[in-house]
Amino acid sequence: MFGFFESEETKKLKSHIANLGALAKIDGHVDPNEMNFIISIGKKHGMKADEVRHLISNAEKTEPQIPTNDSDRFDQIYDLVEMMLADGIVDENEMEFCINMAARLGFKKSIVGVLVRKITMGVKDGLTREHIKHEAQAFLNY
Repeated sequence: MFGFFESEETKKLKSHIANLGALAKIDGHVDPNEMNFIISIGKKHGMKADEVRHLISNAEKTEPQIPTNDSDRFDQIYDLVEMMLADGIVDENEMEFCINMAARLGFKKSIVGVLVRKITMGVKDGLTREHIKHEAQAFLNY
């Protein structure tokens, strides 16, 4: 899947997996639930578990790629927030990482904290990704 001439989609996926890995490592270790979550994201996009593990262990070599549309940006921050919740412990550093990533993804700085918290509460309440995305669009002008 990852040949010499990678597509833009492949580069974005690798960047997203690397970001998820960086978030998982923030508290000093990668919890098995976090690793399983990241692997499931990779598998959903055609990656093998070993490719995901390799990518996470070499994340610093991955070029950051920012999604080019609003839906993809939302999906990436959603995945980051969902992964932050995977081990059942929301560390302050993890929350800060998600907020900073939302800003890097192009969301307005004035609403990134609200966005991350809205996703967090939606996931905890069992709402679907699409429902949370729809609700978020009411206050996002990204």
